[in-house]
Amino acid sequence: MGTCPQYIVDYMQEYLDGDISRENEQQLKQHLQNCASCRQHMHELSDTVAFVKSAAHITAPPHFESEVMKRLPKGKSRVGVQRWFRRHPILVAVAVFFLFMSTSLIGSYQNNEFSVTKQPNLVLDGQTVIVPEGVIVKGDIVVKNGDIIVEGEVDGNITVINGEYMASTAVVTGEIEEIDEVFEWLWYEIKSMANTVVELFQ
Repeated sequence: MGTCPQYIVDYMQEYLDGDISRENEQQLKQHLQNCASCRQHMHELSDTVAFVKSAAHITAPPHFESEVMKRLPKGKSRVGVQRWFRRHPILVAVAVFFLFMSTSLIGSYQNNEFSVTKQPNLVLDGQTVIVPEGVIVKGDIVVKNGDIIVEGEVDGNITVINGEYMASTAVVTGEIEEIDEVFEWLWYEIKSMANTVVELFQ
């Protein structure tokens, strides 16, 4: 991407802002088809914009700032911290957002309840989801706190959170992802949220 013209980056910004002309959009799309690094950069920009837009509805509780200020140590350090808060309100807002976001996501990760996305032709045996032999399931399957056995075909992605994926002669056209760690799960949730927002705006 270092050798690509600056106007391509400008077109990316215009595209994400919804201000790009049809001619520039066609030129951008043609360039993205031929340039893998610009395509990757555009994908990262899109994910960032989608993540920020998805987080817009999260707000701090009432009187949050005043309560935080009351609990800070008194004296010179308090004046310094207050001044820093006033000078960097965006950093404070971002830090608070990530604190609330990670707390709520980690709280939902610790929920040990079994769940699976609704797809036709799935067989449930306790906390094990089975795709029977000879059956084709179209769409993604997400299993939380359980296992999945694939004997048939899955035309989509399989994600197993706190469980195990088992298959013998299975055919899965998408990606298979097993998530066992909190940070892997947190990253999966952020990606899912970003993808949902991108789909809404397309």
